[in-house]
Parts: sequence; structure tokens; C-alpha cells
Amino acid sequence: MTRNVVITGATSGIGAALALRYAAPGIVLGLIGRNVERLRRIADDARQRGAIVVTGRVDVRDRATMQSWLHDFDRDHPIDLVVANAGVMEGTPPGCAIEPPDAAYDLMQTNVLGAMNTIQPVLDGMMKRARGQIAIVSSIAAFIPLADSPSYCASKSAVLSYGLSLRALLVARGIRVNVICPGYIETPMMGRENGPKPFKVSAERAADLIAAGLDRDKAVISFPVFFAWVTWLNGILPDGLRRRLSRSFRFTVSHRD
Repeated sequence: MTRNVVITGATSGIGAALALRYAAPGIVLGLIGRNVERLRRIADDARQRGAIVVTGRVDVRDRATMQSWLHDFDRDHPIDLVVANAGVMEGTPPGCAIEPPDAAYDLMQTNVLGAMNTIQPVLDGMMKRARGQIAIVSSIAAFIPLADSPSYCASKSAVLSYGLSLRALLVARGIRVNVICPGYIETPMMGRENGPKPFKVSAERAADLIAAGLDRDKAVISFPVFFAWVTWLNGILPDGLRRRLSRSFRFTVSHRD
């Protein structure tokens, strides 16, 4: 039974919804985020539901601090489940031709290296205990290259491949690895995207679907199912046809606060 859960990016969106989804008596939550006030609010809500909460104001790009915090938490509360959820989105800003280079580099550091900084420090402990579960939040964007968000699509493809590779490696060690590829989730991050957002799902509904998929140890937890299949099929089409079909899904991404 899952008892000790660590979630990065726990201050909003899917991370916050998962924190409250798992909060219950007998559960120890390790919540990591950068916004102190939002982190405090989520922690208070989780404690009201009966959970013990340990918070960390840590930037997932900070490898040394992430390693120290996770090792300390794992020593006191051996981790049953870690959710590498922290992530950002960038893309073509309104009135521009392509995403800004600095934003693209920052995104890759957060979405890819941040996920690795979350996962690598917990592997030794999980392998010694021969149990544990690792969940990595990717995106449906991992299935298809979109013209207006090259770095975001690349980052989500990277963590999808990373997670499935780890799953193949660690299954013999008793460790489960799952990759979460949601579609449009009603979060502040989604609100920055100016364009079509079909099949939107609330963060609370997403948390329920993710928890159910983790319980069933699904390799890839992707939803809504129809949208995921359509996106995947578009991603494997010949390049010219895929680009023509993708024209109706052009979008811009507003500045991140």
C-alpha cells in the first residue's frame, strides 16, 4: 500500500490535485514547489485531510538541493511513490515567429533535467528495498511534433522515452515506472495557451485517472483516450500530411508570470 508519496510541482495544476487526491490519514506527503504561499496552502489542505506533510521549497533544476532533500525524506519516510510532475510550457509568443531561445533552454532544464533530478536520487533506496513506484508526467504532446512548441514537445518525448526505458530496466527490481501523458488539463499553464483546446479535463478528474492508472501499473497513462489515439495516429503520419492536418492546431503561448 502506498504510504509515503513525493510530488514535485505540487503548488498548482495536476501536482496540487494529486496532493489532495492522496492526502489521507496514514499518508506522508513530500510536496516540492517554488511558490511558498501556494505550497503552504496545499500543505494545510492536505493536513486537514489527515496527511502528514513535509514541504520543500526547491527548484527541480537544482540537482544538489533536490538530491539532499529527497535523501533526507527517504531516510525518514521510505518513498513508495514519487511523481516527477514539475514542468513548464513555452511556445511561440503572440506576434512572434518562434519561441524565445532562453525560454526554450529553461524549459528543457525544468522538464527533462528536473525529472531526472527527481528520479535519480530515489533509485538506490528503491532498489535496496526492491519496491517503489516512479511516475513521470509527460504529455500527449510527446506523441506529435507541433510547430508552435518544439522544445515542449521535445521535452515530453524525452521523458516518455526515459520513463519507458526505466520501466524495462527496473521491473526485475520490483520497481514500477509509469509515464503520464494527459491532454488538455484545466490548469494555469493551459490558460497561457491561446488556441484550440479540445477535450479539456479538470485537474481533479485528471488526478483520479492518474491514481487509477498507477494502481493498475499502466505503462502509459494517457487521457482522454480518444484524443490520445488521434494525436498518436497523427504523429506517425507522413511528414507532409501531418503538417497539413496540424494547421488547424496552431497556437501561441502567452508570457509566463
